Amino acid sequence: MFRVHYFASLREKLGSAGESLEAADDINTVADLIAVLTRRGGAWNLLADSREVLVAVDQAVADRDQTLNGDEEVAFFPPMTGG
Repeated sequence: MFRVHYFASLREKLGSAGESLEAADDINTVADLIAVLTRRGGAWNLLADSREVLVAVDQAVADRDQTLNGDEEVAFFPPMTGG
């Protein structure tokens, strides 16, 4: 079971703070998980843009090619800027 969280502006655009998703044979990487989510269409397509959306797996920033085993916490969030 994936525990998926959406933060900041993504939460607002997607209308959800998070959800639980069953692990599936076609979800082996972060990119696979994103592909499943973007099939929903609309605002969900935002997740595909790696320049606009960062990913963390189990609270560590991750690349989209990171392997998943089906029992992770995955968070999506916009890049942060500071000054």
